[in-house]
Amino acid sequence: MGALVAAVNKAGENVVPTVVSMLRELKHRGNNGHGVATPDLATSAKTFEQLSVNNLSSSVALGHNLSCILPRDQPQPVQGDGFTVVFEGRLFPSPNLPDLSEVNEIVEKLDSNPMRNAGSIIESCDGSYVFAFADSNKIVAGRDLFGATPLYCGENDTVCAVASERKALWKIGLEDVRSFPPGQLAVIDAHGFSFYPVKMLRMPPKETVDMETAARALQLLLLESTRKRVSDLEAVAVAFSGGVDSSVVAVLAENVGLNVQLVSVGLEGQREVLFTEEAAEALGLPLHLQTYTVSELEQTLAEVLWLIEEPNPVNACIAVPFFWLAETASKLGYPVLLAGQGADELFGGYQRYLTEYERSGAEAVEQKMFHDIENAYRANFQRDNQACSYHGVELRLPFIDRDVVDFALRLPLRLKINSVEDRLRKRVLRRAARNLEIPSFVADKPKKAVQYTTGVTKALQSLAKDEGLTLREYVKKAFSRVYPSGDGD
Repeated sequence: MGALVAAVNKAGENVVPTVVSMLRELKHRGNNGHGVATPDLATSAKTFEQLSVNNLSSSVALGHNLSCILPRDQPQPVQGDGFTVVFEGRLFPSPNLPDLSEVNEIVEKLDSNPMRNAGSIIESCDGSYVFAFADSNKIVAGRDLFGATPLYCGENDTVCAVASERKALWKIGLEDVRSFPPGQLAVIDAHGFSFYPVKMLRMPPKETVDMETAARALQLLLLESTRKRVSDLEAVAVAFSGGVDSSVVAVLAENVGLNVQLVSVGLEGQREVLFTEEAAEALGLPLHLQTYTVSELEQTLAEVLWLIEEPNPVNACIAVPFFWLAETASKLGYPVLLAGQGADELFGGYQRYLTEYERSGAEAVEQKMFHDIENAYRANFQRDNQACSYHGVELRLPFIDRDVVDFALRLPLRLKINSVEDRLRKRVLRRAARNLEIPSFVADKPKKAVQYTTGVTKALQSLAKDEGLTLREYVKKAFSRVYPSGDGD
């Protein structure tokens, strides 16, 4: 884990200093080692001060900051047969050999013809990852189907670049920065970016299936997805709200043999804390509850806005709890955090789906849910990854699995939302939860978003009101203090 950067100088000038500058901007994503490579030479060191790049000169270069989450994580970039490569993220399941890093598997798959073989990585490899390799006078970069690991891209008249966070691109003067599209490869050279779709999310045909059959099948698919995502662990933390999504993830993690530590966060005095404690006790799993003051919230907001790189009040209010969850997991000694992200989009958890149902009908709801999954990388995954990575915590999402997503998209809407007045929604997931012997008061708990259960939104609204501002104005003001130049606005 860590940070990936890559750049091409369009004028053919040495881009290595640019790559080093980008890496320095992302040292918070990994400070256990730093590496830089041209197409034919790679070097790495423990610290930036020890990193020697004087013998590196090329218009094409890669860089990596290492966050050693697991023992197999190794310094990068790595040299292949006529190319150098960086990989950021995870393959699921993990490599068969416990000391084999994912980047070695990528080198093996690229083999002696990386241009021909790069697409097969995206096509065949399940996981949450991005990668880039330097070959002759170009960079080739790719991102997994769902975009669960962040990657951004941008260019100007002199340089084209990709990076794990936008701030690295802003640092080198790129203003028009956007998310790298999931499931695609990009060839980056002196002419700019050329994107090639490899594996895109498609809406499959609906299948006729009854509720119990669907719930049993979903349970098995989620069990296998969880198994793949924890095959390299003995213990794991679970972001726990006491609701159905996180409870299913927690029980499945225990069912595959892990020691599970539930982690919940919130502001002092929140009533939801009592429910979370009751839910954890009912599941028979240990819970660590960490509470924060409003003063700590103010400080965290500034840190979170720097990390998520945008003044969006909803995203800020969601990122704060994830920042706290990762902080708590890290202090408890858990480098991997499981979460239930994606369940609401797949199974109809949001209230807005009822609004769409009443206004436009079932087909429109299914299209909206598909669109939300398709765009979850921009709406959710990038934000949450960036909030967690700051603490050296890796976020893994059992619902965001190729087989689980395909199955969920094939289910008829009636198994998710049974009417325009369905208060609970996510029906098939709740049935699967009861089959897992999750108590009904947990399995049937109505959805309440994390920014409300933790008290974050209400507290920030109160702080904004004290200054005579709306929440949006308050967040924008805080953001302008973090990014005075206006980056990310």
